[in-house]
Amino acid sequence: MVTRNNYVADIATFFPPQGRWTEADFFALPEVMRIVELANGELIVNAAALPLHQLVITELLDCALQILVREQKLGIVLTANTALRLWEGNIREPDILFIRAEHTDWIGKRYVEGADWVCEVISRGTKKVDEVDKLRDYAKAGIPEYWLIDPKKRTIRVYALRGGEAYILAGTYAAGETASSETIKGFQVSVDQVFTSI
Repeated sequence: MVTRNNYVADIATFFPPQGRWTEADFFALPEVMRIVELANGELIVNAAALPLHQLVITELLDCALQILVREQKLGIVLTANTALRLWEGNIREPDILFIRAEHTDWIGKRYVEGADWVCEVISRGTKKVDEVDKLRDYAKAGIPEYWLIDPKKRTIRVYALRGGEAYILAGTYAAGETASSETIKGFQVSVDQVFTSI
């Protein structure tokens, strides 16, 4: 008799074991409404984002970034599920990413090859990945700026690349303060406004 557990186990044998995933394996996966990433040969599948998570992203996009980028024709803003290839075998899906107009050739058919600014919103189960793994990976890939938004603490941390190797914490912004970009001229946002819907 075929049980659901046996069926799932059988399906799993069609895929590589953790530690052996390649980009070809990753891009052969069907499209899903989940954040799926590849790092160090391992497939990382995150839980579906909660409404709170999406509200923060919407506020950040609508209240500041998207308006500035469109008005000044600075480039392109993309959101998850956009595959960002940091280097061969390492693919992340930031919550929001910005690519300058002069770098739009980074945008390919299956993924983007780089970013000028990335943002992650910490959610259930992603704290360590966002604060440690992605902080390291985005810096290693040479992305000039990384914003980390913490809905629980209601803060925005701005990390800037220094010396091309590691981020420094340029600022932590809380209620009543305005977070400012180090690399996108004129981009600033009220912390209260980002969290206005939660």
